[in-house]
Amino acid sequence: MEAKLRAARSRLPAAAALVCFALGALLLAAGPGSAQTGSTVATTTVEGAITPVTADHLEDALEQAAEAGHEALIVRLDTPGGLLESARRIVQSFLDAPLPVVVHVSPGGADAGSAGTFITYAAHVAAMAPATTIGAATPVDMEGAEVGDKVVENAAAFAEAIAEERGRDVDFALAAVREGRSITSSAAVEIGAVDLEVADLGALLDGLDGREVIVQGETVTLATDGATPVEVEMPLARQLLQLLANPNLAFILLSLGTLAILYEIANPGLGLGGVVGVVSIVFALFAMAVLPVNWAGVALLVLAMAMFVAELFAPGIGVGAAGGTAALVLGGLFLFQGETGIAVDWWVLVPTAVLAFALAVLAGVMVARAHGRRSAAGSDDIIGRTLRVQYTGADKPRARVGETWWRLRAEDPAQTLHDGQDVTVVARDNLDLIVVPIHEDSVQAADPDEDPGSG
Repeated sequence: MEAKLRAARSRLPAAAALVCFALGALLLAAGPGSAQTGSTVATTTVEGAITPVTADHLEDALEQAAEAGHEALIVRLDTPGGLLESARRIVQSFLDAPLPVVVHVSPGGADAGSAGTFITYAAHVAAMAPATTIGAATPVDMEGAEVGDKVVENAAAFAEAIAEERGRDVDFALAAVREGRSITSSAAVEIGAVDLEVADLGALLDGLDGREVIVQGETVTLATDGATPVEVEMPLARQLLQLLANPNLAFILLSLGTLAILYEIANPGLGLGGVVGVVSIVFALFAMAVLPVNWAGVALLVLAMAMFVAELFAPGIGVGAAGGTAALVLGGLFLFQGETGIAVDWWVLVPTAVLAFALAVLAGVMVARAHGRRSAAGSDDIIGRTLRVQYTGADKPRARVGETWWRLRAEDPAQTLHDGQDVTVVARDNLDLIVVPIHEDSVQAADPDEDPGSG
């Protein structure tokens, strides 16, 4: 018995050592981050003009992030500005958000201009990447004209209220609206307009960890160290709508739609040109409905359409095409408010205008050829000519004039035309010649080797 006790005592140190080794291995495996709970943050990107589509997306992203239990919603922002009404919607959703909202103006070179200033100020935490800017928030009206003092002061009060709510620099908020002031990321941090200057998402998460923010009246401490980012994608249909809300694309679609309809008028047939034209113009009108439009530019574009159509009625001269092109260029320049940073780029405007001119002239030539006359020839010199009827067997009498085949129709509906019959042209109805038989009983066989084609 005593021997067994001694043997048991001798095994205790070895067992204790084994247990200690196992515990140590577990601690090493857990590592220094073992205290983390595996938190996540929702992220999303806003680029381009602030539109109703942007507001819808951010409202949905907030709802999804809250339902999924994320620590915060991080919005990567790069915008030249946009609609103040849409910015107000976004600000309201941020101020009443059920979880912390972080706006990160990024990447380097990005801008939180105009409406983007209000959005950035409204976040619980505002951060900017190095070499980014914020400001220039002076409002303009929907006609692109200077707004009155009442409108400016209303926007200034809006910016001041946001700044006071979030504890940000009020002086800069007012200067951004009243004076159009803009500053860099480093200056924004220095004056307290934003909270952090960080280059990327990893540095942002490190800077947010442990920060306290007020969410719906309650203090929330962010725990973002080692948090996993989860991207909240904009739905495909909404991406398409946001894509359409682009000044360059809106201008191209409007021009394309006009040219497609011109082609349909010049060469009627299957209606494909008309369908493409109508769809393009509808998409362009949607873009113009959500962007800050200058109605003087819209009027010029309508004038351009009218001038292009006029080219079809006086083809070959080019006056309508030239006037339409000039109106198109001016319309593109004035279509959107340049003060908001939303405008048609020259590299889009010039090639589109040149192409429109060329295609308008081509459409005019097509119409002239379809009518069987030279471009810019305004007289019906075919009237009074004597022709010989052919191909009446399929009830489609025709006659050849030079290289062109014309459909024939007797002036008196009771008269019947016969192959080989000589007739005199007394009028023209589009592609049909109205004729009067010279010798009603003269009938000759048509040349079987000739083909009238499509006429």
